[in-house]
Amino acid sequence: MKFLFACGGTAGHINPAIAIANYIKARHPEAEILFAGHPKGMEARLIPAAGFSFAPIEILGFQRQLNWFNIKYNMRAIGCLILCWGRAKRLIQGFKPDVIIGTGGYVSGPVLREGHKLGYKTLTHESNAFPGVTTKLLAHTADKVLISVEEAKRFLPEDREYLVTGNPVREQILFANREQARQKLGIGEDKICIVSFGGSLGARRINEAIAGLMGWEQQRGGIYHIHATGSYEKDRFPSLLNAVGTEINAAGLDVREYIHDMPDCLAAADLVISRSGAMTLSELEASGTASVLIPSPNVAENHQYHNAKVLAEHDAAVVIDEKLLTPKLLQKTVEKLCADPQTLKRLGRNAQAMAIVDANERIYQEILGLLSG
Repeated sequence: MKFLFACGGTAGHINPAIAIANYIKARHPEAEILFAGHPKGMEARLIPAAGFSFAPIEILGFQRQLNWFNIKYNMRAIGCLILCWGRAKRLIQGFKPDVIIGTGGYVSGPVLREGHKLGYKTLTHESNAFPGVTTKLLAHTADKVLISVEEAKRFLPEDREYLVTGNPVREQILFANREQARQKLGIGEDKICIVSFGGSLGARRINEAIAGLMGWEQQRGGIYHIHATGSYEKDRFPSLLNAVGTEINAAGLDVREYIHDMPDCLAAADLVISRSGAMTLSELEASGTASVLIPSPNVAENHQYHNAKVLAEHDAAVVIDEKLLTPKLLQKTVEKLCADPQTLKRLGRNAQAMAIVDANERIYQEILGLLSG
């Protein structure tokens, strides 16, 4: 069996594809799996690191704000768009996949559309509550369209069937144990554990608010806080802490550039403060963790806001608009939650009730359905 995956742009598109590919490989070791993506995108690093073959197809999105840089960028994007269809066609004809699977990103469009025109079976999966442009276009031609939440149907064409599968979640998240995780991290049961992060690169506004929150935590006591600054912000964060009268190695603070042991951290956490990317929210649901969500305003079609809104509507999270975010507002929000452990537990239970923990199996079965069909 041969499977061609098309994904790229962000980890929210790439990680679901890798999770599905791993799930297939575990059940069919003989399967041939190939990924298509941008040669300079995040996928060019993550996919080979996961042990899969990678085929480059250069395609760029268009910038909507008009300035001289974006005009030049869009001219290049037009050139890539003209060439990518032929490249996608040659790739498909050379590999001859049994199924082509897209999980978002610009490269999914030409690969799945060309696959459809050539008569190959195609399946696309949308991880966000507000589907991207690529998913909306592929909804007209893909053999199967999978979505992560029921709410996504509102934004898609009405003349076809959509299957709610959830988002693939790492098995380590599902089976992590709170007591063992806290013991491994050195967190006493009498402590409230907060985990916060703003993405692998970091988020300036979130780091500033977290630093202010940590100053308050040092005065309050009883809180253990794990925070990832991101690579762009790691050198600036110590000065932010100094400005609020604390330091990076203060008791109860665990400040890192990146959280590599997320399954343990989520299992240990009473509260998470984060962006609202689709995969982050799926892991929060799977771990049953209360959260304060700060959607990124710098993403396509404001999809993080729509993701966060779904949890808020289910009383599973508190949402703060970034333009309103201040250290004081975040402190007041966290202070209120920490003063009422029952609220934290209720938010976590409601989040867990939303989880689709067998998403990998659901997606796998839909792929098998295309093979048998």
